[in-house]
Amino acid sequence: MPIHESIVTLYLRSRLWLGKKRYGTFSPSVVRVSDTRLIKGPCFPAELEGLRYVAQHTTIPVPKVHRTYPASEGRVYIEMDYIKGDNLQEIWRKPNFTSTNKQAVIQEIASYIDQLRQLTPPQEGLVASAERGKCYDIRVGSWPFGPFKTINEFHEFLRGTIPIEDTTKVYGEAVTKCHERSGSYYRTCFTHADIAKRNIIVRDGKVAGIVDWQFSGWFPEYWEYTKAFYTLYDVPDWYGGLKKVMRRYDDELEAERVLWERFDQPGDLLRTCYYGGN
Repeated sequence: MPIHESIVTLYLRSRLWLGKKRYGTFSPSVVRVSDTRLIKGPCFPAELEGLRYVAQHTTIPVPKVHRTYPASEGRVYIEMDYIKGDNLQEIWRKPNFTSTNKQAVIQEIASYIDQLRQLTPPQEGLVASAERGKCYDIRVGSWPFGPFKTINEFHEFLRGTIPIEDTTKVYGEAVTKCHERSGSYYRTCFTHADIAKRNIIVRDGKVAGIVDWQFSGWFPEYWEYTKAFYTLYDVPDWYGGLKKVMRRYDDELEAERVLWERFDQPGDLLRTCYYGGN
């Protein structure tokens, strides 16, 4: 390792160690290192690309990226703003967080999702990271995947390369109904892909930040909606609120739920089949 890289690595390790001693650990991948900053990592490039792209092209409150540190396998540690406020998941059930507060926050989130959906993709049909590279989404697998030139290619990957003419036999009509539509049927939209209470920071009743952009990128227009329901937990007033303010894709959600049950994380399964997991 070159001397410069060794110094940078030692500097990063010391900051992470001191941050953990002073602030504790937010999560296995997030360490607060000062009153105003945290370091997250190692992250796949899609997260860094998404943070920078959204900061440049929207008014959505996202953590500002200050610097990066190299990690193994092409990943990075990202030093970014620490956004002060309350995690929405922690305050959602508190008595003083009223239904009016909840509705206001959900409406604000919807306005930010609309901003993402108005962004123009570099190529229609593309499924890729913000900079047209590999995506990352735990729904698809533990490792980056793609990019795909067309949504049809992406759908085929989600099916485990099962031909569309055999899809009903394997997965049922719900999946066939959505995946047999022509590539031009769905728009490509920029997507956060993890709109969950744990990723929303609230301060003074307003959304102060939307965090955790690791799954962000260019995806089929329905992906934001279906991914919002990719969970084992049911919180009726949260999901009911999202259904009221987001464009609904009920057919696609039905199809996705079939795939979640029968062939979730296809990237990992295909990786094991073709490469022995290496």
